[in-house]
Amino acid sequence: MRFLDGQPPAHDLTYEDVFLVPRHSDVGSRLEVDLATRDGSGATVPVVAANMTAVSGRRMAETLARRGGLAVIPQDIPLDVVTEVVGWVKGRDTTLETPITLGAHDTVGDALNLLPKRSHDAAVVLSDGRPIGVVTAADLHEVDRFTQVERVMSHEVTSLPHGLSPREAFDRLHEARHRLAPVVDDDGRLLGLLTRTGALRSALYRPAVDEQGRLRIGAALGINGDVADRASRLLSAGVDLLVLDTAHGHQERMRAALRAVRALDPGIPLVAGNVVHPDGVRDLVEAGADVVKVGVGPGAMCTTRMATGVGRPQFSAVHACAGAARELGAKVWADGGVRHPRDVALAVAAGAHNVMVGSWFAGTHESPGDLEHDSEGRAYKISFGMASARAVQQRTEGESAFERARKALFEEGISSGRQYLDPVRPGVEDLLDTVVAGIRSACTYAGAADLESLHDRALLGVQTRAGYEEGRPLTAGW
Repeated sequence: MRFLDGQPPAHDLTYEDVFLVPRHSDVGSRLEVDLATRDGSGATVPVVAANMTAVSGRRMAETLARRGGLAVIPQDIPLDVVTEVVGWVKGRDTTLETPITLGAHDTVGDALNLLPKRSHDAAVVLSDGRPIGVVTAADLHEVDRFTQVERVMSHEVTSLPHGLSPREAFDRLHEARHRLAPVVDDDGRLLGLLTRTGALRSALYRPAVDEQGRLRIGAALGINGDVADRASRLLSAGVDLLVLDTAHGHQERMRAALRAVRALDPGIPLVAGNVVHPDGVRDLVEAGADVVKVGVGPGAMCTTRMATGVGRPQFSAVHACAGAARELGAKVWADGGVRHPRDVALAVAAGAHNVMVGSWFAGTHESPGDLEHDSEGRAYKISFGMASARAVQQRTEGESAFERARKALFEEGISSGRQYLDPVRPGVEDLLDTVVAGIRSACTYAGAADLESLHDRALLGVQTRAGYEEGRPLTAGW
């Protein structure tokens, strides 16, 4: 990566401050671009759902891994729950979606509670494991909540046999004029669900899978307590990468935790952070990190910079830290500050191998929170930072009332904020489509056939706020 006219600016930059300059390209189509990362994570697109309680759970992990990304289960989740989630995700199909299922005698109220967990708003009704109907949100409109779903479901079920290619599945759904269908085995028992859009995505994405062909998933752990014991248990659960995470990663306690986990010879990538300076990268890599997480204060739920004055503009932090990591044969992840697809492309151009997304993904059907509606009927979910009062309260449930109250006085994150679902792109796959399309196009503009080439060929310019605003579309005219 280099700056226009070879003149790096004398001040630090955010993603809004920079832009990519088009270069000569022999990449004929954006679909030719290889988006696989080279950091050992196994991701085939450079997107990781952050280890935030409001973001990463089983549905997020399953959905993202099926499309080539990763999710990291937060460090505050009990070990037995993490073990169960990892096993569940590992058991999911790499093509078919895990459907919501109901019995014929379940009620409309049951369906209304479950349908918001999927962006397609549909559930399969089963009898003896076989589909007998499909119920959608439209079927439930203004229906008494105690009505049994067999009375409102669609009885005309077009099931797909297992083993169809994505194109064959799409063509059958198109011909039947159905947007989704259950997929069944030879005995007619439900195996999964496939939508028309899902069939298209299966032809465009490669899932992130382990050596046994199972979906990948990561897990985070803190740096307090018996770190080696928790890491050992997570390794036994089958996680594909470990993330040692704390707000201030450049500290001796992190280095000690890294050495303890490295001594286990984990055999999977070890990620640690967060830092914003090359010195931090060098210290964490020396202590055993394969990947260093970069970012202090850029997150939408983080008040660290306003409360403490500590942090660094994210683009410059990633650029500086990535350079130090390359010298050591290590990698960096850009963590935080992503608000638009362009930001992911710019993070990769700066040298990141993966880009972590937090609050943006919190406002999707796949995030763990309950779907709520405001007074105008707009759907949203509650998001909160991992240093917020709400997160601290969850993390300290086992401590005395005095200790919990004492720690609650010092929060560095917004306790809660509404993340509204985009009505056009309400699912994480919808957002991922826009991100991936943006990265692919950025690569073609830069003449890059893969992510490494994007970093090598990236020509960056610096712009004013007016320059940034000039690039924003006008959806309603002047």
